[in-house]
Amino acid sequence: MADDGRADDRGSGRAARRRRSIAVGVALGSSALVALSTSPAAAHGGGHGRGTTYAALGDSYTSGPLIPTQVDANCARSDHNYPSLAAAALKVSAFKDVSCGGATTENMWKAQGTNGPQLNAVHRDTDLVTVQIGGNDIGFGSIISTCAKLAPEDLAGAPCRRYYTSSGTDRLALNILRTAPKVDAVLRAVHARAPHARVLVVGYPDLLPDDGSGCYPSVPFAAGDFPYLRDTGKRLNLMLRLVAQWNRAEYVDTYRPTRGHDMCKAPGVRWIEPLQPASPAAPAHPNAQGEEAMARALLERQDKGHGHH
Repeated sequence: MADDGRADDRGSGRAARRRRSIAVGVALGSSALVALSTSPAAAHGGGHGRGTTYAALGDSYTSGPLIPTQVDANCARSDHNYPSLAAAALKVSAFKDVSCGGATTENMWKAQGTNGPQLNAVHRDTDLVTVQIGGNDIGFGSIISTCAKLAPEDLAGAPCRRYYTSSGTDRLALNILRTAPKVDAVLRAVHARAPHARVLVVGYPDLLPDDGSGCYPSVPFAAGDFPYLRDTGKRLNLMLRLVAQWNRAEYVDTYRPTRGHDMCKAPGVRWIEPLQPASPAAPAHPNAQGEEAMARALLERQDKGHGHH
């Protein structure tokens, strides 16, 4: 059944999607087009707080692994993650959080252990949908472990960037391009299931110092890999922003409001925990303050969109 629904959701416009992924390729390869990212996405749908039905889709950055209190062990989901905080602030009438640690775009259609396909949480009467996905599609976890493993080979250089570059092609940039049509399909499916919903695509926070500096050994990457990985994160966010715009969805920037609170900062200042967390959080993931910061960014975006329909 899931496959049939997927075919319906994706049935139209393959050529258009190909054109879109080419356009994303051009945008990601050209700093001139970064200016696109500043144009406001058109707000869409209902969701004004009173009587709002809210569905939250996403991966571990959404679910909040290890942050108290964990309410779903299968998905490492916290009741203090940003969707829960936003739902409480908006006083929504119905709230379904199906975010799950380790989720990829595939898990929008496929179950993950006891967590059903995430799109099942989206219905015709859903007013507000937030989606934060793509990090696992490009391989966040394996990238971090690979870069940490390679660092001792050349601490002053960029062994990880070298590893991910073949014949002049950055494989991580390529992975981001390949993920664009997958995120596109997710947003099309959300709109198909909830035609009146306001859809917000939530970007990823600032994991590493925005100025490109490093903090070995607390975060065990080589000096040149800090700016490389920072740029990879920015490229992923730019792709999410552009795909959101093409799909009448709004983009929630969580990078800018978390700058200066990356995993290199001291405990108490940082909102992202390093590979050996000092606060309850998964390694290289937001802590409770990080989830609060993302909730604030989401609520600000929510406020801004009112009256733009």
